[in-house]
Amino acid sequence: MSVKQRLKRGAGILLPVSSIPSPYGIGTFGYEAYNFVDFLKNAGCIYWQVLPVGPTSYGDSPYQSFSAFAGNPYFIDLEILIEEGLLTRDEVISCTWMDTEDIVDYARLYNNRFTVLKKAFIRSKHIEQPDYLAFCRENAFWLMDYSLYMAIKEHFNSVEWLLWEEDIRYRAEASVLYYSELLKEEIDYWKFLQYKFREQWDRLKSYANYKGISIIGDIPLYVALDSSDVWVHGDLFELDERKKPIHVAGVPPDVFSKEGQRWGNPLYRWDIMEQDGYTWWKQRIKQVASLYDIIRIDHFIGMVNYYSIPADCPTAVEGEWRKGPGGKLMGVIKESIGIAKIIAEDLGVLTKEVKALLEDTGYPGMKILEFGLDGPAENDYLPHNYSTANIVAYTGTHDNETLAGYLEKKSNKEIQYISKYFNVKSKAELIEGIIRGLYSSIADVAIVQMQDLLKLGNEARMNFPSTVGGNWKWRLLKSQYEDIDTSFLAELASLYGR
Repeated sequence: MSVKQRLKRGAGILLPVSSIPSPYGIGTFGYEAYNFVDFLKNAGCIYWQVLPVGPTSYGDSPYQSFSAFAGNPYFIDLEILIEEGLLTRDEVISCTWMDTEDIVDYARLYNNRFTVLKKAFIRSKHIEQPDYLAFCRENAFWLMDYSLYMAIKEHFNSVEWLLWEEDIRYRAEASVLYYSELLKEEIDYWKFLQYKFREQWDRLKSYANYKGISIIGDIPLYVALDSSDVWVHGDLFELDERKKPIHVAGVPPDVFSKEGQRWGNPLYRWDIMEQDGYTWWKQRIKQVASLYDIIRIDHFIGMVNYYSIPADCPTAVEGEWRKGPGGKLMGVIKESIGIAKIIAEDLGVLTKEVKALLEDTGYPGMKILEFGLDGPAENDYLPHNYSTANIVAYTGTHDNETLAGYLEKKSNKEIQYISKYFNVKSKAELIEGIIRGLYSSIADVAIVQMQDLLKLGNEARMNFPSTVGGNWKWRLLKSQYEDIDTSFLAELASLYGR
């Protein structure tokens, strides 16, 4: 393993961009995002982890995006557009963005945000600006395809591309040319949104890096069926002659789910991808590496062994394991990643092949401390069993219960055991004790979920896996955020060399 790959010993906070406080219904790249960077600095943190920042579709999951390359227009800050003269304050405040500040109302955002952003587009003089033209050139691999896809989707009342008229569904050349001309202004609008997304994100990232904060971002292994990627590059996915999936992604039944998890993403044709040198993956990795300092590959295990479910099976009970590209794709990633680094989300069944690939790449894996709180002493997720420093340890992630929610369900006997392990005298001190245990571990990186720092219950949980609706909505209140005593984390960072 090369020294270059090892992550600097340090700590950070997991907080999605969508959860940042703002008066406009969802977190953005505006003033409060810069405040959060300052908060991290004051807390002695050197990492900020975010969830995928792509445009969300049905179900609001950042892991089911309309594009593996594009950014979420909801994150474009409206205050910055006001400062640039592209919007008036009256236009922005005349919309009702939310009923309550701690919940994202995605339906309301969908109905209002694009109307406001369209006004900014109409007033913009971006079309001949050198920065915009350079952006279009640098993103030529995906930008036009994505913008055409979104314009056509809007033209067909936002239905999935499999329900479009047959000629454009199959991307007949004459049809692509027809819609490219018919929807020329709409296409430019979607390009403009990507330009402003990237412009604002790059400024925020530069500020974070200036403050000594590295940004960790997620890359989902799979892409959504209803995406520009599958519509444009259908030959790279397991689709039949009608462009419908043959097999889909998921994980098999286990102790947590008798039916397993059927995610529904189309599977890759790895053999076809290999034939063209994994071009699509090269471009994707380059894009993600330009967004983040460190990339967390979600479901890393699927690169070695992936679960294939017949598309007509409503659950995951009929699937089978298949062999993934493994080291071949890792070579492509290494070639395309530039100076960015990798974290491998290796949670699940660690086969010999997965362990070997991790060892070969030197990528750090993950440990979820919450998984260890049930014991026994031999549990791999307890800090005293960490066998290497080359890992990223979390209190929990977006898919887990909050610590407070988890502990609330424990019996007195279980609480006594956990309290004894972390050397605290009462349940009230337990969460601080767990965070201290995380910081004091040998793990190179310790990440605390923001909800755990705030001691919030499961009402603040981000996601319940295998469910649709009600997820991805939690937002941080400005009052909660301002009341946090950063000296606690700063002291831990100093004590434990983070």
